Amino acid sequence: MELHCGKYCLSLSRPLIMGIVNVTPDSFSDGGKYHDTLRAIEHGRQLIADGADILDIGGESSRPGAEPVSEEMELRRVLPVIEALSMAGVPLSVDTVKPEVMRQAVASGAAIINDIAALQAPGALDAAAAGNAAVVLMHMQGTPASMQQAPHYTDVVGEVQSFLAARVAAAMAAGIDRKRIVIDPGFGFGKTLEHNLALLRHLDVFGELGCPLLVGLSRKSMFKGFSTREMDQRMPASIAAALLAAQRGARIIRVHDVAATRDALAVLAALEPG
Repeated sequence: MELHCGKYCLSLSRPLIMGIVNVTPDSFSDGGKYHDTLRAIEHGRQLIADGADILDIGGESSRPGAEPVSEEMELRRVLPVIEALSMAGVPLSVDTVKPEVMRQAVASGAAIINDIAALQAPGALDAAAAGNAAVVLMHMQGTPASMQQAPHYTDVVGEVQSFLAARVAAAMAAGIDRKRIVIDPGFGFGKTLEHNLALLRHLDVFGELGCPLLVGLSRKSMFKGFSTREMDQRMPASIAAALLAAQRGARIIRVHDVAATRDALAVLAALEPG
């Protein structure tokens, strides 16, 4: 399986690592740490040196309870970082729900649009279809401001799968080739611990949709159910979840701790039949 994204054609014969670059003051895990443009660029280059295959650059926090920022603010945050890293040798992803941010980010060098709203905003499908960037379609119940207040499902795996199937169909109907589509079940986005565990346990069923699967489990609050550690001390749990996801079919692993995750995945790969 391959992913076509801009000028890149990525082999998915092994799980790829997507390193996170949050250019925001309030992201749940590293809010403010890389808010400064130069520090964000430096952090992106370090993640590439650590082994990131993709960088995901975001200018609007999607943590539980987060409020949206203006289009102008988001563009001001992400465009200089994308422009500076556009020749760094790996595909850049823009983490946004706004069609105009999608357009300008792709024009500035982004090769992937990572949308937590699965291109449901008015104009988002057209914006994504207009270029040749790949798209990540994620499931979220509610909005970041409200999603963790009372998430409820009758069958979380079936409902998330049905939603993603519908969004894949909508993207293809808009002119986005399946080779450019990635799906993400949205761990922590309108889900309880039990919902998250059910999705992880049955992650392999999402392979039926015929698109590469991305998972974002890094430092998620779901790990509070197993440890009292603070967010920046959740690397062991995050790596364990990344390995389990890779074993169940995830082809892109979105993480904060790139070097440690790459080492863990290398051990897993060494055990697989050659």
